[in-house]
Amino acid sequence: MTEPLPAADRRGTEPFDETIHAPNRLRICAFLDAMNSAEFSVLRDMLGVADSVLSKHLKVLQDAGYASVAKPTGRGRVKTWVSLTPAGKKAYARHVAALRALFDG
Repeated sequence: MTEPLPAADRRGTEPFDETIHAPNRLRICAFLDAMNSAEFSVLRDMLGVADSVLSKHLKVLQDAGYASVAKPTGRGRVKTWVSLTPAGKKAYARHVAALRALFDG
């Protein structure tokens, strides 16, 4: 059985970001990376999860500084908008690079 290589021996690849690596959070980041922001219900429906499940994943991303959640006030129903922060976009790009290195390596 082969031991995993230390991070420094992985030919310069970035390590996985455990915050992003969870399947639903990875899908959230991929979706948000393609646009400026998305409404909470769009993300929920895309993932096919309950509001509480999405809220927990967004909380993890927020606590890491990767996502921001805004509830702009105005007329009618208040909608919750989610976007990746600049740090979130960078972390997602590094994570994707680590995945690509795994497949290319």
